[in-house]
Amino acid sequence: MSRRVLIVGGAGYIGAHCARELEESGVEVVAFDNLSTGHKEAVRSELVVGDIRDRAALRKVFQSKPYDAVMHFAAKSLVGESVNHPLRYYDVNVGGTATLLSEMQRAEIPYFVFSSTCAVYGDPEYLPLDEDHPKNPVSPYGNSKLMVEQLLDAAREKEGFHIASLRYFNAAGAHPDGSMGESHDPETHLIPLALQALLGLRGELSLFGRDYDTRDGTCIRDYIHVCDLAVAHRLALDFLWAGNRGRAWNLGTGTGTSVLEVLESIERVAGRKVPCSDAPRRAGDPPGLYAAAERVQADLGWQPQREQIDQIVADAYQWVQNPRY
Repeated sequence: MSRRVLIVGGAGYIGAHCARELEESGVEVVAFDNLSTGHKEAVRSELVVGDIRDRAALRKVFQSKPYDAVMHFAAKSLVGESVNHPLRYYDVNVGGTATLLSEMQRAEIPYFVFSSTCAVYGDPEYLPLDEDHPKNPVSPYGNSKLMVEQLLDAAREKEGFHIASLRYFNAAGAHPDGSMGESHDPETHLIPLALQALLGLRGELSLFGRDYDTRDGTCIRDYIHVCDLAVAHRLALDFLWAGNRGRAWNLGTGTGTSVLEVLESIERVAGRKVPCSDAPRRAGDPPGLYAAAERVQADLGWQPQREQIDQIVADAYQWVQNPRY
């Protein structure tokens, strides 16, 4: 008998890729999403439209059929917006997660995989960032995710939950078959912004700062292919189902790629340069952010299979040229 998993935020970029990874491993998936930023076209399985703050809607879902676990991707995630509207972020990210957990407890579902972020660390005191790095988030977004992790630690310790928290670095790319990819409004991520500028779908790319203390003066980030991210979620769920209580893991490749190196990769893949112009640094952008990923590799046996930046860019380029939604 196959297992069944509720994927909250299952119509979003990462949630939809994780749903597909589970489906292809024989797990039945139901997506729960309010479609505020997700796309129903990204969902291949059953879709229930609802909001995680809606206790009655969640209860109805959990009463409709038995579930073996929940994966939670639903969140507000724009750093700048969180600075201007912090209450929205605490309401959805913290309050919504607390509501979800309480309804899971009522339905006696103890297995939970949470979509967290490297933003819980704040400005790095050292690199690469490991899981024991001090947690000093610099935005309400990062703080809301840290508050959820603290809530999850308490639920794991006192309420009998088995919980994995996965701290993403820079999720990027698209499914290699071109069927699903990144489609945000507004788009804030470097690779799709650069590809859209290349294709004339927006104006020049703004290059925010060339005077950082890095190898070429531009910011360095850890880009992880969204399909590798999805595999890590499946492995984390298997780890919990094996009886382990769970913990927090970084999800990154351990390799940093600069903004200029991303643009050079796009030129190699697409055969032409991205139109861009220099702009001042953005407040709060650290020079480098990349992961120490040894813990997830040791605990889950996870290894990124698509870690080369050219492969990440090639999959994203295929999607941006022919988006399905």
